[in-house]
Amino acid sequence: MGRPALAGPEAERIDARGPHRPALSSLALAALGVVYGDIGTSPLYTLSTVFGPGSGLPLNVFNIVGIVSLIFWSLMVVVSLKYVVLILRANNHGEGGIMALLALAASSVATKPRLRHALLVVGVMGAALFFGDSVITPAISVLSAVEGLEVAAPVLKTWVIPVTLGALIALFLMQKHGTSGIGAVFGPVMVLWFVVIGIAGLVNIAAMPAILLAVDPLQGLGFCLHHRWLAFVALGAVVLSLTGAEALYADMGHFGKRPIRVTWFGMVFPALALNYLGQGALLLAQPGALQNPFYRLFPQWAIFPMIVLATIATVIASQAVISGTYSMTKQAMQLCFLPRINIVHTSEREIGQIYVPGINWTLLAAVVAAVLGFGSSTALGAAYGVAVTGTMLITTFLTFFVVRYAWHYNWALCVFATAFFFVIDATFFSANLLKIVEGGWFPLVIAAVMFTIMATWGRGWEMMLAEARVRAGTTPLQLYLTSLLARAPVRVGGTAIFLTPNPDAVPHALVNNLLHNRVLHERVVFLTVVTKEVPWVPDSERVAMQPLCPGCFRATVTYGFKDEVDLPQALGSCNIAGLTFEPSETSWFLSRAAVVPKSGRGMALWRERLFAAMLHNVGNIAAFFKLPANRVIEVGAQVEI
Repeated sequence: MGRPALAGPEAERIDARGPHRPALSSLALAALGVVYGDIGTSPLYTLSTVFGPGSGLPLNVFNIVGIVSLIFWSLMVVVSLKYVVLILRANNHGEGGIMALLALAASSVATKPRLRHALLVVGVMGAALFFGDSVITPAISVLSAVEGLEVAAPVLKTWVIPVTLGALIALFLMQKHGTSGIGAVFGPVMVLWFVVIGIAGLVNIAAMPAILLAVDPLQGLGFCLHHRWLAFVALGAVVLSLTGAEALYADMGHFGKRPIRVTWFGMVFPALALNYLGQGALLLAQPGALQNPFYRLFPQWAIFPMIVLATIATVIASQAVISGTYSMTKQAMQLCFLPRINIVHTSEREIGQIYVPGINWTLLAAVVAAVLGFGSSTALGAAYGVAVTGTMLITTFLTFFVVRYAWHYNWALCVFATAFFFVIDATFFSANLLKIVEGGWFPLVIAAVMFTIMATWGRGWEMMLAEARVRAGTTPLQLYLTSLLARAPVRVGGTAIFLTPNPDAVPHALVNNLLHNRVLHERVVFLTVVTKEVPWVPDSERVAMQPLCPGCFRATVTYGFKDEVDLPQALGSCNIAGLTFEPSETSWFLSRAAVVPKSGRGMALWRERLFAAMLHNVGNIAAFFKLPANRVIEVGAQVEI
């Protein structure tokens, strides 16, 4: 889609925020509080969903051992081997996540435009599915925790939905204040959570050690061969134990590979394995505990404290997904897949702590609709999984092109390394497609809407830039300026900066300024903002300046897709070609285009109208670039696409 290529996909990340990292122990503790909230709270609802009323799976010893074996080995193969061992290696200058992987995969096939375009489309699908997942995760996580009230006192059942909605609304209202204050306690709370659920599982295993047969992978294989179709259906619920695996990869840039690997193998995986085995042991001893096997692991006096702890843990899980959605939105905007919308930075010290009001309130509305519409974590379990497994499948697909074209491994090794995981992901995804009628349609509708928006904006933006290049004519900017200066126009003091997407074209704002005001500033800068397919660009490479003719310069300001955009700061910190930028003497000229949809060209007419509507309502460009409002001049123009 015409995005700039990645420079050196094999390079290490250049961290613009500074060369120093905290100690491994601090990073590991922080990672526990951010990375594992989603997958760490999956035991709340996974087994009860697998053996739910509509599963058709009888609750007997063979099935319990088989299901627990499938869960154990799914965690081992998909999370431990695929994500922790393999996928964490596929970093884009240290950054992870579907957008970072997309940029890395696309740049590795930059010489193959058709393949690159196809990868971008697939990657955008993955990002859209993530938005669908971000609606279901807060709903099912918090709801499953609060449902413990039914276990503690059945009379409190009517309070489950109101308490859940209250907790979720409070969580979304809190977003505008940032997460730095509560972030400090996330790690210790999750340490307590994993220790408690691990011990609870261990106690029940000791009471019924027969469940340890589930550690044998042949038990899971035997279950699948015996039940076949029922086992395939059950995989759609087993995958709930893997939700949140993408977070291990997405948060790699915050913590690094080593802390994530240490915490997974040192605490998270053992605690999850013990808890699932413990729930299986409980069901072997007390089949009646199926209503909520997680809370039944604990004695009656501990249920209310566990409800509180579980609710806090699920809020943490929801917070991680919400923050990830903000980050995903910002990256998509930087890569020109979403229109610019208002972003609020909630911390003066941490560049990654952002708040996106439009996304926040849209998410809240969708989450509330999910809770009210489905009503229980079991029902939501039917909606969960399609988006998760779809994203996992696309991650594996993109990884193949990274391994082959960025790492240059031979074909046989590339196919072997990714086909094994692709088959597993495809099986889980196919099993979840069976749940579309029961609720899987919900995240797919959200993903389809987001994909339409992202694909339409990306294509429309390309078409608009192409049209602008045509309108600019064939006269290069430097020749135009030479001809202009030969006529000795009136020069006025100060600096004029013209923002232009095409550094070689004559900006429409310049032509209109000369037409109406008939003056040219003493210093004129034609500035182009470039976003590379890397997360960070070092300050030393931020600004490039090139003289064109007396008093006229071409400037390029380069950002990564996770960099903070601030044009006055970028120019103010440089002194290139003898230029200094005094804010009170600098005027910024912007061209604001109004798109006129026209049938028979480019996209379908309805998509062109959608793009025109988004462009008309796009966030303030001057605010996005952090330009001083009293120094900005906007010039309008109409563009047909």
